[in-house]
Amino acid sequence: MKLRHKLTLANLLFKLGFVILFMIATPWLSERINLYQTDNELIDKRETVISIISELGVEPFLLNEENDVFGSYNILKEEFISIEPVHLDDFWNFIEVAKRSIDNEIIDYRVLNYSFLVDGEMFLLEIGKSLSSIKTTESNIRRITIGFLILFLLISVIFEMAYTGMLLRPLNTIIEKIKTTANPSNYNKTPITSSTFDFKVLDETLSALMTKTEELIAREREITQDISHELMTPVSILRSKLENLLTHNNISEETAEKTQEALDTLHRLKTLISSLLLIARIESRQYLKQDTVEITEVLDEMIDELLPLAEEKNIHFQRTLGADHKITNANRTLLFSMFFNVANNAIRHTPQNGSVSVLTTFENRAFCVVIRDNGEGISPELLPQLFMRFKRKNNADDDGSGIGLAIAKSIADYHHIRIKVESMPGEGTSFTFIFLQNP
Repeated sequence: MKLRHKLTLANLLFKLGFVILFMIATPWLSERINLYQTDNELIDKRETVISIISELGVEPFLLNEENDVFGSYNILKEEFISIEPVHLDDFWNFIEVAKRSIDNEIIDYRVLNYSFLVDGEMFLLEIGKSLSSIKTTESNIRRITIGFLILFLLISVIFEMAYTGMLLRPLNTIIEKIKTTANPSNYNKTPITSSTFDFKVLDETLSALMTKTEELIAREREITQDISHELMTPVSILRSKLENLLTHNNISEETAEKTQEALDTLHRLKTLISSLLLIARIESRQYLKQDTVEITEVLDEMIDELLPLAEEKNIHFQRTLGADHKITNANRTLLFSMFFNVANNAIRHTPQNGSVSVLTTFENRAFCVVIRDNGEGISPELLPQLFMRFKRKNNADDDGSGIGLAIAKSIADYHHIRIKVESMPGEGTSFTFIFLQNP
């Protein structure tokens, strides 16, 4: 899950928990708030009535009323007001829930009871509001509150997704820079634009790391080239002396045999040094890429060269070159070596009467070359280190030095080609060369 989604989800869960608790408490809160509001309204109406009585007296209310009792209610019987003379030992000023009969209908009201004196006579003022209207108001408050909370959640999720997306945009830029960097020297060291200090520090740290890595790789290549060059001279001199020794007529058969073994060892050493030099020159971009290459043409040439080796082991070498692809800015010799190393490796490690196939195809609009065999295969735990130098992979390297596939990988990286390997021990191996772009 992406970081922005995690942040949004965490905030959403927190707010959702708060909303759930609030919704559980909403009935009690809405009831308390509504009763508080209702009581305040009753008190305000009481003060208004008392103010009118203080100004006009109580007689206008009782005039023409039966039993000297004033009563009034609205058409829906939601509210009522009454004034009547009473005999009380104490003054009343309280609010209660009580039943009242209006037009022979018994209705529950929340009633404010208030007694007062006018010219020495005590009167009782009752102002009531029906519980049904209070419940209706309470229900409306509850629906509005829940609706507002849901709307708040939706708006907050949309806002947080947009805000975290904007906030994490520099991080996405850094990730994209890393993804598109195949070599530290190609890393885009342009500082990112961000108001977040942490992202700026991360970008500066990565740029510094890439610079340091680039320097270390350059130093390693330089050392490799220097050592390889220095080794080439003594190896060539020693090989020349051993070859001259073999030309002597008085040399014994045992000495000649040991001398030949030494020459074979020197040949393997020279091949290894040449391979190291090749990798170092590829990685330091010393090879020019000025060729326009027809891939099927290179594959045909490679297959023709390896065909005799396959025939010696009675291996069926099949070619299915239906799809073709042309690339520019390439090095034809290196591409030939890349395919040759892998195909030669497949033939060497495929048993007698086995099969090796080379085919071209398109997968997801990308041109692919597949070299497949039914040989001994490679164990899953060795696949991750398949292209590492000087690692033996179940004899999966053609020269036995652990460097043949490393050369193929270096050439592929140099030409922006991705290599996918699938293998099953005892069933064979498949190398797929995916041409990501026209270099």
